[in-house]
Amino acid sequence: MKEGIHPRYDACSIVCACGNVIDTRSTRENIHVDICSACHPFFTGKQKLMDTAGRVERFNRKYGTKSANQSGKSGAAASTAD
Repeated sequence: MKEGIHPRYDACSIVCACGNVIDTRSTRENIHVDICSACHPFFTGKQKLMDTAGRVERFNRKYGTKSANQSGKSGAAASTAD
């Protein structure tokens, strides 16, 4: 490798807004982030499914699972046939 053309790759600390500090290596000395894996809802399990104007219910009614629709229809047909 040629000397003097590559950036320095030194120890670095990533600091999140929640206070979590991650030590790694980078070409920068410090990195500040707004969200990390310790506070992101996807990784903490606190993720909520946002239902905007009943879209999830509408989707489930329109494209519900086939087994649930078929068992519900066959059960209703069987009870009316008897």
